[in-house]
Amino acid sequence: MARRRLLLPAEWDRLLGVPDDERALVQHYTLDLDDLTLIARKRTPHRRLGVAMMLCYLRHPGRILDAHEEPPAPLTAFIASQVDAQPRDFATYRSRDPSRRQDIVDLLELTGHRPFDRGLFRELTAWLLSMAQVNRDPLALATILVEELRRRRVLLPPAAVLELILHQARARAEQLLHRILLEGMPPADMSRLDALLDPHEDTGLSLLAWLRQASMSPAPRNLLAIIDRLAKVRAMGIPAALPARIPGIAFERMATEANRMTVQHLRDLSAQRRRALLAAAGIRMGTDLTDAALVMFDKLMVMLSRRAENRADEKILRSVRDTHAHLRTLVTACRSLINAREAGADPMVALEKEVGWFRFMASVAGIESLADPGTGNARTELLSRYASIRSFLPVFLSAFRFEGGPGVSSLLRAVALVRDLFATGKRSLPDKVPTGFIRRSWRPFVMPGGAIDRKAFEICVLSELRDRLRAGDVWVEGSRQFRDFESCLMPKPTFEALRADGALPLPVTGDAVIYLPTRHQALAQRLRDVGSLTAAGELQDVDLSTGELRITPLRDQTPEGAHELARAAYDALPRVKITDLLMEVDGWIGFSDCFTHQRSGRPTDDRASLLTVILADGINLGLARMADACRGVSIGGRVAAEQKT
Repeated sequence: MARRRLLLPAEWDRLLGVPDDERALVQHYTLDLDDLTLIARKRTPHRRLGVAMMLCYLRHPGRILDAHEEPPAPLTAFIASQVDAQPRDFATYRSRDPSRRQDIVDLLELTGHRPFDRGLFRELTAWLLSMAQVNRDPLALATILVEELRRRRVLLPPAAVLELILHQARARAEQLLHRILLEGMPPADMSRLDALLDPHEDTGLSLLAWLRQASMSPAPRNLLAIIDRLAKVRAMGIPAALPARIPGIAFERMATEANRMTVQHLRDLSAQRRRALLAAAGIRMGTDLTDAALVMFDKLMVMLSRRAENRADEKILRSVRDTHAHLRTLVTACRSLINAREAGADPMVALEKEVGWFRFMASVAGIESLADPGTGNARTELLSRYASIRSFLPVFLSAFRFEGGPGVSSLLRAVALVRDLFATGKRSLPDKVPTGFIRRSWRPFVMPGGAIDRKAFEICVLSELRDRLRAGDVWVEGSRQFRDFESCLMPKPTFEALRADGALPLPVTGDAVIYLPTRHQALAQRLRDVGSLTAAGELQDVDLSTGELRITPLRDQTPEGAHELARAAYDALPRVKITDLLMEVDGWIGFSDCFTHQRSGRPTDDRASLLTVILADGINLGLARMADACRGVSIGGRVAAEQKT
């Protein structure tokens, strides 16, 4: 079966061909003094031009100029001008084949070029193997291979031979990655990987397809469904350290490739490749499901808090109307008591006559309820939604391992306490409960009268946990979005090795006994300098003469003429639509080709829709409003373009 072409003929022509633009001619075909000395030994102009052309072809592109090949006219003219010859002299040189052959032999011996053979084929295939593991781009690999051949002074073989090297290097690199990834994995784990393609219960889908179809709409049942899928992935027993066996870029590429493929396509692969891709997909899916669960938890807490705030605002509005009615009744009652007292009558009789005792008691009770601090409070309303939180709280806390620094130790102990309460089924809190994380605004609800309310305590724990996750103070094992910040930094072994070799850009010492006194001395010297300048009144734009720090404000010193020139320059510029500008820039750099379909990996055919989606996201306009503002494409087309990215 014929192999799929990795590069188009036009791409090979650009890579192996002879350039004809001025910049490339100067870069590759400028002869130095040694070259000119060698060429000057030839007496006739046509011989000098022929030897110069042969020498330049050996260096770039790196092959022998064929007898029947017609070099580009700009190249012939550029070289002829350096060797005191005319471009037409090359036709005379090419017609004399014995001289040309002798010059080729002499130049090969002089420059050290050698022909390509089978040994070099095997050697270069093995040499390209390590780069093919990280970079799968055929054009990039072909460029690296051709540059290496030129560096080794090996005559370039035909493009078909180079393409065969690329095929073998890519295939062997992929097989090596698969073998390393699966090395040492027990047969039971292999079987669990294959089980991803088996039907899942009564869903009519494979287990892999079921894992992929988790709903991301924030709801308690959807959060539980994501955690259920995450438990299925964890039950597969894929080692968490598996990605560290191969380069990170290679692992991400394998995981992306597995997510693109359908279940039917995965079944058709060889056993080793299928299992390696499924292992990468399983680890990536575990990370994605972890992030999805934590993001949905954040959205649920925000949604419940917002609903509680809206409910509290509605109660405040209703209480204003109720307060007016109760106040009118109380004003009438108080006025009747005052009038009866001044007239010497019985106040109780007057109160009964004007208002009525039971109406008066109802108004007092209504005012008392409205005067309660918890009325119209968002946290009170959030506590009333405990049933919704309780539906996912035990499963959520037991599904993840939360970690953090010393500043959140009290919160982490509270999270562990709540998790243990649900695991053991206990209803009462222990005598000692961590409370250092509880904010002042939460304390009246969590500890009313000094005793801790369990429901309020649990909701407070979740609220603080969400805030600390957002701030990065708490991280989760197995997450990418909520991971430890230290994992984004240079690994400590790498840092130590670089510091030992002296390769760090900043010579930072790790000994605080040495570092702190040095910085203290530098700070003291800076303070002395500032003090001396201040005493002399030479501190620029700063005044301390009155004992107060006064800094001269910055003022706009742009002359009016400059503003007029700026306006004139803007008026001279043409009015360009931002969509046309995006299309023009995309034509220069081709960034739309980076937005590929999630499954097929192909770039979009509708660049206008893709750029419109990017613009809608960039200006935060949204797809619906952007579709209303544009002609020719509906929101369905916009959404389809967005899904391809």
